[in-house]
Amino acid sequence: MYTLPKLNFEYADLEPIIDAKTMEIHHSKHHQGYVNKLNAALEEYPELLKKDISEVLKDFKNLPDEIKKAVRNNGGGHANHTLFWSILTPNKKSSPSGELLKTIEKTFGSFNEFKQQFETATAQQFGSGWGWLVKTEKDDLKIVTTANQDSPLMDGQTPILGVDVWEHAYYLNYQNRRPEYLSSIWNIINWEQVEEYFIN
Repeated sequence: MYTLPKLNFEYADLEPIIDAKTMEIHHSKHHQGYVNKLNAALEEYPELLKKDISEVLKDFKNLPDEIKKAVRNNGGGHANHTLFWSILTPNKKSSPSGELLKTIEKTFGSFNEFKQQFETATAQQFGSGWGWLVKTEKDDLKIVTTANQDSPLMDGQTPILGVDVWEHAYYLNYQNRRPEYLSSIWNIINWEQVEEYFIN
């Protein structure tokens, strides 16, 4: 059975970027809901419940048709949020370093240019969805967006940084000001964790 991951911080620790009430609802209600529905959908597929959700999503095309919708929505929701929580931190670090920084600069020109491109692409994601920095099968970096709870894992890409732009992720603080939320969230990104995902 899949379970709700514990956070490495308290709900209030990311304030003022993300307020405690938003974090509490987002983690304990929204994410827990995805976990509950995923477990229910896979009750008759115990072999899938034993796998890491990333493995299930990578093999999405080969899943039985009757569970694809549930896995896309709820499996994607579980995987996406699990990564999102892991790359947030109250211990602010202004920028990446090491091989990740070198690859960002090589790919996008500079770290600031990467941030601008990421914010622009993610702000333009219509409706609910996510903005991602992914590692491709060729170990290149790429900015992509996905709708709803779709995961880059379903397209053979490895997400190393993801930002949730469903309104429930930011509405209490930012209302309809998604670009403001996106420009603020850099202050709580755990770049050490992002770099670890990139290297591994």
